[in-house]
Amino acid sequence: MKIRPVILCGGSGTRLWSDQKHHQPKQFIDFGNWTLFGKTLERIKNSIFDYPVISTNKKYVNEIKKHLRLKSFKKYKIILEPAKRNTAPAILSSVLIKEIPENQPLIFLTSDHLIEKTNLFNRSIKQHQKYLTDKNIFIFGIKPSNPSPEFGYFLSKRAINKKKVIKFIEKPNLEKAKKIIKKNAYWNSGMFFLTKKSIIYNFKKYQNKSFNHCLNSVNKSKFKNNIYYLNKNDFLKCKSISFDYAILEKSKDINAINLNISWSDLGSWKEICKVYDKLKAKYQKKKNIFFRPWGRYTNLYEGKNFLIKELYVKPKGVLSLQKHFHRSEHWVVTQGTPKITLNKKKFILKVNETIFIPVKSIHRIENPYKKPVKIIEAQLGSILKETDIVRYQDIYGRVK
Repeated sequence: MKIRPVILCGGSGTRLWSDQKHHQPKQFIDFGNWTLFGKTLERIKNSIFDYPVISTNKKYVNEIKKHLRLKSFKKYKIILEPAKRNTAPAILSSVLIKEIPENQPLIFLTSDHLIEKTNLFNRSIKQHQKYLTDKNIFIFGIKPSNPSPEFGYFLSKRAINKKKVIKFIEKPNLEKAKKIIKKNAYWNSGMFFLTKKSIIYNFKKYQNKSFNHCLNSVNKSKFKNNIYYLNKNDFLKCKSISFDYAILEKSKDINAINLNISWSDLGSWKEICKVYDKLKAKYQKKKNIFFRPWGRYTNLYEGKNFLIKELYVKPKGVLSLQKHFHRSEHWVVTQGTPKITLNKKKFILKVNETIFIPVKSIHRIENPYKKPVKIIEAQLGSILKETDIVRYQDIYGRVK
């Protein structure tokens, strides 16, 4: 039997944007003729998958339909949540529809992950399908590329034909993350692989009240044009809780599929800057390169209210001491050791370190060393122009 992909697409991207009223959610941001939701749809075009089920809310329906058309999906089902109740009710309501048989294998994907080595990912899914039971759950672990406090972790041990999860660690601080990585901890990616029978079994066992409310919400739903409109009164009775807390941390039958692939949820501008650093060859065109006395900058990509640049600061190069009225900036160092001024503080940053420059903050980059400095810069704001610079000091005589 083919695997049914269920895509959770209700997030708003608050880690990127503090003001969601004027910004697209992360999964729909155009990063250069591609979006994270579009990449997710491309990932499930493999022959091992059946048509998708997508859980979302009414704000995103038109955007989802547009993406489905662009990716040539003619068959799909959309589950429309009447209110936000976290991932447990979203997951359960998605599989209780009549189109999904009880023995159906299901993979739950979030709509905002970027995964490289897709073939390896799909091959791992197919290899573990034979180990699915009516009770167990597979979670996907990603081998950490660095100790990050942004993600949850888990520890696993080898069992017969599979790995068994023995402990979850919820977003540790940096020092704890370093320690658990040495114990071979993996990032918890938030992707799950199990059968419909397993979902029903686990929810009846650990969240029985929510199971009944969710079932009523689906049974009383209205269906039109491939969309299930869940019953609001019953759905609101479901406990607002994540799938991790509701099921994963209670069940004793959690297995792991541990992967060593490039993965990101692009949950911060630091992660987005890293992606553009990898892809910069695609965007580095002569017309996008601008030379300055301190070096040069390259405009890699401009989206709605954001601009990604690469700054190249030559040895002994010094940018002006400046501020901006309309934009903030995130910097990620990719080469060298720049000296940073931020208001009254000074820092020396190393490769892979990041700093946030708020609106109206006085700041400067200096390169006092012999090696060039490279920084990926993400500008965020309503006005992203070079005219939005107020200079206080400049060794090249550009203070007006």
